[in-house]
Amino acid sequence: MDSIFGISGRDFVLLAADTSQARSIVVLKTDEDKIMKLDDHKLFAMAGENGDRTAFCEYIQKNLHLYYYRNDLKLSTRAAANYTRKELAEALRSDPYNVNLLLAGYDEEEGASLYFIDYLSSMSKVPFGAHGYAGFFLSGLLDRYWQKDMDREQVLALADRCINELRTRLLVAGNNFTIKIVDKDGIQVVKAASS
Repeated sequence: MDSIFGISGRDFVLLAADTSQARSIVVLKTDEDKIMKLDDHKLFAMAGENGDRTAFCEYIQKNLHLYYYRNDLKLSTRAAANYTRKELAEALRSDPYNVNLLLAGYDEEEGASLYFIDYLSSMSKVPFGAHGYAGFFLSGLLDRYWQKDMDREQVLALADRCINELRTRLLVAGNNFTIKIVDKDGIQVVKAASS
């Protein structure tokens, strides 16, 4: 029942994720943060089974930290996305993870970027993306209203429109969303849209 989406703006990327953790018809918790900080300028939005989601994303996070400590060099967002894709592809052949990801980051050279990575280890740099139930309902909406070089207010308004669409279309929709933005200044938590 996960819903995650990402929208790139002029010099930043917004990620949003619902905060419900459910299994079958039971809601286990309503304060799950499905957006993980990889480093000061990279975020993962995660959808999938809770165990796979947590195990895989923590594995990637710790290995990116290990790479930094061994080499005194942080991977770019593109390199982190390629590393994540490689690890998913290797796991696919032995013990696959049921996890779909949006990787957002900011680099001095490339600026802000958003990568769409699915459980079959396909990866693409995209201006916007959605996984889970959000993928069913928001792809057309994002395609219609996203524009190049949107400012922060425009992207936040589009995110609110997306959240309202999910609440309208889903029978059992989570009312709470976590919204985070990554830009040149790092990661900021944006107050979630009210229900």
